[in-house]
Amino acid sequence: MFFYHFGEYLLLLKKVFKKPEKWKIYWKEILHEMNEIGVGSLGLIVIISTFIGAVMTMQIAFQLVSDLIPNSIIGQINRDSNILELGPTISALVLMGKVGSSISSQIGSMRVTEQIDALEIMGINAAGYLILPKIIAGVVMMPVLVIIAIFCALVGGLLGGSLTGAVSAGDYIIGIRESFQGFTMVVAMVKAFIYGFIITSVPAHKGFHVRGGALEVGQAGTRAVVIGCITILASDYVITALLL
Repeated sequence: MFFYHFGEYLLLLKKVFKKPEKWKIYWKEILHEMNEIGVGSLGLIVIISTFIGAVMTMQIAFQLVSDLIPNSIIGQINRDSNILELGPTISALVLMGKVGSSISSQIGSMRVTEQIDALEIMGINAAGYLILPKIIAGVVMMPVLVIIAIFCALVGGLLGGSLTGAVSAGDYIIGIRESFQGFTMVVAMVKAFIYGFIITSVPAHKGFHVRGGALEVGQAGTRAVVIGCITILASDYVITALLL
């Protein structure tokens, strides 16, 4: 069953990346999807990342209770953990639940109401028209959202540490600035790019091949989120193993 669905997924991607009939129409859809995926998810990413950064700072300070360890190390650990793991991966898992279920339900509803069949009868590449703008918007907006998530997590850590007294603002900022490796941001951007592709393509596949009625559309949305989350975590392990 795995190879059947994986082959079906690859064949769908082959249709998606065929040369578009009119780029002008696709461009309008891409801008619309960028607004839906990026701007529509911005508030959620900001809130979650800020609180994660604050909680991480307090937990790190709780565990590093020693006179031999400078307080600035708290900011350094929080920075690296958010850039390499928490920022990209947590954001991707959250967006898979929000954006992924929406994409699967939208395309699945079009399938069961025969709108996709109507597009194909008219000679339109339905897979490309419906899915390609979403994939492009996902791979463009996901790195932007990850950068915002990392920034909010660092600010949240500063606020959380200062308000609770776990670490002073000066020590935290020193920790963020010292021993910074730019390659960690490269790893984060690679993860964000791949996650953006997964978040849009996997739910689109599940929605595009749904059969039945409203019940099956809901079940396809649930399966899309579960499979997408597992794929994100698996790709996270592979990328980390290859780049670090």
